[in-house]
Amino acid sequence: MTITTDDRDLRTTPPHDLAAERITLGAMMLSRDAIADVIELVDTADYYRPAHGTIHRAITDLYVKGEPTDAAAVAAKLLATGDLQRIGAAPYLFECVEAVPVAASAGWYAQRIRSHAGRRRLAEVGNKMIRLALDPGIEYTEAVDQAGQDFYDATTRHDSGELSPLSALIGPTLEAISAAAANPDAVIGLPTGLSDLDRLTGGLRPGQLVVVAGRPGMGKSVFGVDVARNIAIRAGKPVAFFALEMGEDELIQRILSAETRIPLHALRDAKHLSELDWRRLAEAELELADAPLHIDPTPSVTMTEIRARARRLAQRKSLALIVVDYLQLMTPARKSESRQQEVAEISRGMKLLAKELSVPVIAVAQLNRGPEQRTDKRPMLSDLRESGALEQDADLVIFVHRDDYYDKESPRGGEVDLIVAKNRSGPQDTITAAAQLHLSRFVDVAIA
Repeated sequence: MTITTDDRDLRTTPPHDLAAERITLGAMMLSRDAIADVIELVDTADYYRPAHGTIHRAITDLYVKGEPTDAAAVAAKLLATGDLQRIGAAPYLFECVEAVPVAASAGWYAQRIRSHAGRRRLAEVGNKMIRLALDPGIEYTEAVDQAGQDFYDATTRHDSGELSPLSALIGPTLEAISAAAANPDAVIGLPTGLSDLDRLTGGLRPGQLVVVAGRPGMGKSVFGVDVARNIAIRAGKPVAFFALEMGEDELIQRILSAETRIPLHALRDAKHLSELDWRRLAEAELELADAPLHIDPTPSVTMTEIRARARRLAQRKSLALIVVDYLQLMTPARKSESRQQEVAEISRGMKLLAKELSVPVIAVAQLNRGPEQRTDKRPMLSDLRESGALEQDADLVIFVHRDDYYDKESPRGGEVDLIVAKNRSGPQDTITAAAQLHLSRFVDVAIA
């Protein structure tokens, strides 16, 4: 019988090369330089034979402690951990050493181990995809997101980057400095639409995690929508907006109100709209039709799902900004002992996503009740709800605060303070803007 490629792939054992594994381990026990080469390429989980992974771990444990890594030392280490007999006893270690043709070739054999391990992971992902596809209890979109995440994890496991020489980095950096000097009024990053804030922060930059936080009713969601609207419509840059709190209708109404200057309440009660209002809406529809603003209204979403959908959008149409409104409504990928740990995991995931896709990520967040329990209601970093990890991971923390929320007679009615409490690449300060909440937008005071 003729065996097709598909039949042969299904019938063979998983890809592996035990000889390459033995030679690699032997080379590591002969040369510390070989250890440095190997650990850049493989780790314990990449070995087909589990005992080889155990030997690899013993060698690297000795290596990082600066202790000898010859076969005798590794045997003593394995004896101390109770693993010596399981790996084949001391003679097996010496067999690995004797199998080495040249210690300097360790990198080549390690590359073979890495390649085979990658193929095994792909096979595992393929099997998992089949199980996901055939499971009636999983929604199709959820299965696609999970499959995409699994495939990405399998294919990027060792893509950790390499050291870059200063000579390769200094040129682009000096070019950016020169461009900024030639255009002192230009914003380096993405403009938020608020000129004073952009001057302070330099705009939103690739890889940044920007936490926008406030108590309920302060306008933090207004700020998030406003920035997304400005970058998608004014700058024409693709934006992904994950609306966990608002429905699609409410979000679109807010955008239309800000664009047309028709009060939000008038859009909700449309029977009193004038002919001019309808003309403005028609013009806005034409303008918004081509705006690259992509909205996901899923009310409960995990970091894995956001990552998969953002990556898919970046691959298809490019991506300049991600906005998540708001962070505490996200569902953790797995239950932790405390909500603080869950929020910390989500926060770290957002920072990694910003770096991975090289885009700024705005995470709208809720503050705890700290401001309301103080005479001075202005928020502080300690008010970040449920996790200090937000402060640690964020490159930029902006608090949204309105005095007139607490004091209706405040002489600062209609103003909002954007308190830049953390700015990793610049100074901290407070920017005042006009809060046109009836139009669901913030604008520069000079414009208002």
